[in-house]
Amino acid sequence: MISLDIFADPVCPWCLIGKARLDRALEARPDHPFALAWRPFQLNPTLPPEGMDRQAFLQARFGAEAERIHVPVLDAAREAGVTLDLAAIRRMPNTFDAHRLLFWAGLEERQTRVMSALMRAYWREGRDIGAPAALADIAAEAGMDRAMVARLLASDADRDTVAEAEAHARERGIRAVPTFILGNQYVLEGAQPVETWLKVIDEIAA
Repeated sequence: MISLDIFADPVCPWCLIGKARLDRALEARPDHPFALAWRPFQLNPTLPPEGMDRQAFLQARFGAEAERIHVPVLDAAREAGVTLDLAAIRRMPNTFDAHRLLFWAGLEERQTRVMSALMRAYWREGRDIGAPAALADIAAEAGMDRAMVARLLASDADRDTVAEAEAHARERGIRAVPTFILGNQYVLEGAQPVETWLKVIDEIAA
């Protein structure tokens, strides 16, 4: 197997689209050689722990462009067969605890399932994935023990581990997500087309 480390944040629209494209390629090549691992990277690490109103966040960050920034995202989502409900999203969450959940999911080999559930909860259902109760529910939906996850979220468990992993990613030069690292050696940045992944898989197989 070849490691495929994916640096991503569930609230990043290009991570959502990049995952959808990768998923399609992996479905087309079920004997692919990749062992996926989702690595922490916060798009907005300075958000308060409780997050903030999404419209206020977009206005503060993008100003007059706030309404237009989603046009290319919506076009790419449509092409990738991804359903979004932007109107349902009220909060811009701090995703640090979501990354803690992903770390624990990795210990149970449920990371991809949990990342899918986080993205669905945020982008399709408009849930606040910074809220501990929502994260515990999402964990349960992905087959994890809800009570245990709730207890962990209420503690400081693995905060340092996740923070150090993200700091290490930034030290390695990762500045944007999604970023994919194959075999700890080759870097692909951005939401790669399905065709690119098929070519990579086929070249490895050859």
